[in-house]
Amino acid sequence: MRITTQLINAVTGFHLWSHTYDRDLGDVLKLETEIADAVASALKVHLLGDVVTKIELGGTRNPAAFDAYLRGSKAFNEFHNAKDLETAIAADTEAIRLDPNFALAFAGRSQALVRYAAEFAGGPTVHESYDKARADAQQALALASGLGEGHLALGDFFAYGSLDFPRANEEYERAAVQAPGSARVLRNYGLFAVYMGHTQPGIAALRRAVVLDPLNHNSHNSLGEALYVTRQYKDALAAFQDALALEPDDPESTAYPGLVHYARGNFKSARTSCEVKPNSWQSQLCLAVTYDKLGRHADAEAAFAKMRAAYGDNATFQYIEINAQWGNTTKALEWLDKAMGTRDPGLIELKLDPLLDSLRQSPRFQAIERELKFPH
Repeated sequence: MRITTQLINAVTGFHLWSHTYDRDLGDVLKLETEIADAVASALKVHLLGDVVTKIELGGTRNPAAFDAYLRGSKAFNEFHNAKDLETAIAADTEAIRLDPNFALAFAGRSQALVRYAAEFAGGPTVHESYDKARADAQQALALASGLGEGHLALGDFFAYGSLDFPRANEEYERAAVQAPGSARVLRNYGLFAVYMGHTQPGIAALRRAVVLDPLNHNSHNSLGEALYVTRQYKDALAAFQDALALEPDDPESTAYPGLVHYARGNFKSARTSCEVKPNSWQSQLCLAVTYDKLGRHADAEAAFAKMRAAYGDNATFQYIEINAQWGNTTKALEWLDKAMGTRDPGLIELKLDPLLDSLRQSPRFQAIERELKFPH
């Protein structure tokens, strides 16, 4: 394998430094460290502490384990369904089997388990997945206490697995300090910050994530979601369109523009957008509220029934949103009580969700918002 590294002055365009490395593929992990050291030296950067230790923190020297971890990371970043997350979990499990001290693999599996529990698991599998996710995040930090991805994984657990928002906030902030160059860390930290009401730093972090990882549709989707819940609908639509251009098959990228159109009162455009991928829960939510506004009440009820049949109690938070938009305040508050009982991860959105505005003056709604202890 030949790797050529070049350092260019981005202002003037002048070539400053270059070097070529010829190595066997088996030395790729060692080569990673060597190149990073050489670039740091060329830049005359004096890093605090041991450079090699920082570069290798949480990693592995086992090429097969690293390959499995990369496959897991790819499946997680591009997931559309439960099978994709199962693939990510299996790949991270293989990486851990090959190297039981691979902290990044534990952090990666933890994140995949949280998303699986939040979006697809049912019955006792939900709590089992969350318990495993917490254990994996803690193991990642036991192996590498300064690992930003480990604090990110633990933050995800507290945010979605236990709705412990103050502890989640602490972990996300640690992750952002320890891994300021990680787009994944900035996406999760930024979106959480926005949902907690810290909109300015949250959106700044999300915009930074787009700069760092512009070809990842998740960067644009996360920014779009934050702009949507903060009522910046024009910019939100642009972010979702950028995501859709990168990943046309992503259900989130097609459904969320529909919700933006819905929020702006453009119900025909909302229907068109949400009918593209009608089987995703995001689209079914969008269609249930949009059809109702278009006077197609039977179709709205059918979309709601389809969602309940597919997701059962896993979509309790979305049932609150639908009933709130239908004007069924009493029913919406009943679903809200049920969501609190099941600790539905969607409750992270309670403070800012535009679809819940009609409930905000309800004493029961306000009591639950206080009970969730959103950080100030």
